[in-house]
Amino acid sequence: MTRHTPRYLTPAHPTGARRLRRWIAGTITLAMLSGCTAFGGSGPSTGAVKRAYKEGYAAADIQVMDLDSNVIQRVRAATQSQRFAQVFGSTPPTATVIGSGDILDVAVWEAPPAVLFGATSVDPRLAANPMVAQSAAIPQQMVSEEGTISVPFVGQLAVRGRTPQQVERLIIAGLAGRAHAPQAVVRVVQNDSRAVTILGEVAASRRMPLTGRGERLLDALAAAGGTRQPVGKMTVQLARGGRTAIMPLETIIAEPAQNVTLAPGDVVTALFQPFSFIALGAVAQNAEVPFEGGGLSLAQALGRIGGLRDDRASVHGVFIFRLEDPAALAPEVAATARRTADGRIPVIYRLDMSNGTALFAAQDFQIRNRDVLYVSNAPLVDFQKFLNTVSNAAFSIIGIGNALN
Repeated sequence: MTRHTPRYLTPAHPTGARRLRRWIAGTITLAMLSGCTAFGGSGPSTGAVKRAYKEGYAAADIQVMDLDSNVIQRVRAATQSQRFAQVFGSTPPTATVIGSGDILDVAVWEAPPAVLFGATSVDPRLAANPMVAQSAAIPQQMVSEEGTISVPFVGQLAVRGRTPQQVERLIIAGLAGRAHAPQAVVRVVQNDSRAVTILGEVAASRRMPLTGRGERLLDALAAAGGTRQPVGKMTVQLARGGRTAIMPLETIIAEPAQNVTLAPGDVVTALFQPFSFIALGAVAQNAEVPFEGGGLSLAQALGRIGGLRDDRASVHGVFIFRLEDPAALAPEVAATARRTADGRIPVIYRLDMSNGTALFAAQDFQIRNRDVLYVSNAPLVDFQKFLNTVSNAAFSIIGIGNALN
């Protein structure tokens, strides 16, 4: 038996056309209402970001802070504490100390009449003269892994950790009673145990031995032929004993206190524009933006990405996402905040651009490497998207109705 659709439900019948249009309109409206909170966007809203302190990231609570003078001063103080002079201190120059791998030149002299070294003079004519002091021809030798060298008529001498002057006295004491008024001169020909490594964007990477003069950071860069890039775009990283700090090269040049004295084993790395931040949201350009080692303020960062979009951005929603050093936060906050695996605290800094002092704060606040700069959409932008969707759907319904009539 064939089932027939009642004529009044078909589009050809006036009543069926009206019902069909109402059904289509209701279906589209229901779809719009069910999806009105799912309009496209470039990220969370201002309210969602401000509520982030109730959520978690990497098992650590997120701190949301407004950028004011107190916050900026704490961040600046924490940055100052990471400078070379504060991290490594002032190391006074020290005397040359012999270590394993160093090459020594040892000369031993004996006053006339020579007893031990009477026939070892280089010049036979001097050896024939009993009134001329004679010297022993001792080849240069490398300090062994055990820290010793060998001296004729003295034997093995422990020289590691001693100065050349101390080794001279040991040799003279060992020759006492054997040689006639012995004298010794010890010279470090190659000092590999007291050296620093210079690499990166320099003319020639090398190892530079340290002397008792007390070479400084800029001495090492000069010894490597200088940097290959402009000074204003260079940063210098100094690693010593498990600690690492990085500073702009132009700051080291401008502030003599940051030109610290080097220590054996230091690694100096010259870096060219190693920093970048990521810009997202309602800005003119979403991108990863590199910046110079000399630093970048928040105001400069906004300028480099073309500023906020007038048609989308919320003036209340400029945020900087950062994994912050605990020293940059108030003690009561740092004491209770949970931290990431590397000991940092997730922080969101908020700048309210509707405030008249916001641009001053933006000039004082410094962007750091790997910061995320995010600008949220204005609430009316989402409402405008809703109106556009409703408008497009309404015209679609009218078009369907006209086609059915």
